[in-house]
Amino acid sequence: MSAKIEGIFTPHIVPLDGQGNICEAELRRYIEWLIGKGVHGLYPNGSTGEFVRFSPEERRRIVRIVCDQAAGRVPVLAGAAEANVRETIASCETYAEYGARAVAIVSPYYYRLSPESVYAYFREIALNSPIDVTLYNIPMFASPIDVPTIRRLAEFDRIVGIKDSSGDVPFMMRMIQAVRPIRPDFAFLTGWELVLVPMFLIGCDGGTNAISGVVPELTRRLFDLVRAGQIAEAMTLQYRLLELFDAMLYSADFPEGFRAGVELRGFAVGQSRQPMSDTQRIDRAALQRVLQCILSESGYVEPPAEGCPQRTGSIDRDRVAQITANVVHELRQRGVL
Repeated sequence: MSAKIEGIFTPHIVPLDGQGNICEAELRRYIEWLIGKGVHGLYPNGSTGEFVRFSPEERRRIVRIVCDQAAGRVPVLAGAAEANVRETIASCETYAEYGARAVAIVSPYYYRLSPESVYAYFREIALNSPIDVTLYNIPMFASPIDVPTIRRLAEFDRIVGIKDSSGDVPFMMRMIQAVRPIRPDFAFLTGWELVLVPMFLIGCDGGTNAISGVVPELTRRLFDLVRAGQIAEAMTLQYRLLELFDAMLYSADFPEGFRAGVELRGFAVGQSRQPMSDTQRIDRAALQRVLQCILSESGYVEPPAEGCPQRTGSIDRDRVAQITANVVHELRQRGVL
């Protein structure tokens, strides 16, 4: 049997070149950096990786590159969701050939399906996939997977875990209570950074967290502290993570804030395939300065040359303050002030 899936898996962004194409060299460099920083696994083609903005051929290429660069040093949990079950199974077959440890498959999206239809969808995959499958529950974007359906699906050996991005702690507890007695090997992963420590304490085996693509050191340390029973220190990191996550998630259309964070760590991520207005570009620049100030306090990056205005606790107010500071700095550079 394959090892249980556990630890922090990084749903990483995909760097793009000036023409908006996958920049393979930078993607490989980024993957190498993540592995060096101690992530437990990699998660290409997740929501953070903007999988819906790539063609099926590009999604396959991304997984091939990641599996090749990882070279077995860390497991790869590959996003394999396509528009229909036949194409999804075809992706499962391809990713098995590439050497992925397992695939993550989001519940059917666009059409809001009944629990019975969700069960039938995953049953078809479980019976035909040559690679282990983790369910992906993200009810804000796809048909929800309820606890009775998860319990039924856990009876298939090929289904080995679930990633839940609802952030609902009681829901996770109910899943664990329903499934773990019959499947001790079943992995429970949380996709919501704001409750990492609580989720680990109630029995989650790990997480697939976008923020680990920006500060992999922090998320790895937090996971290790909880496993070691050092909860007070872990909670200190949880609160530090809270501010950073709020800034990246709520100050720009997802996942632009996380792309800005990765850029600050030294990677040329390029412009997203989602067009941006002039106002959004100004906001992103200000957000990046706010992120730089937050990250510099923990020693991850250098502070901006113009310094950091005092933060208020409100991301909107802090962003306005940063825009003002940027304007003042620019005027001083020009000798106007």
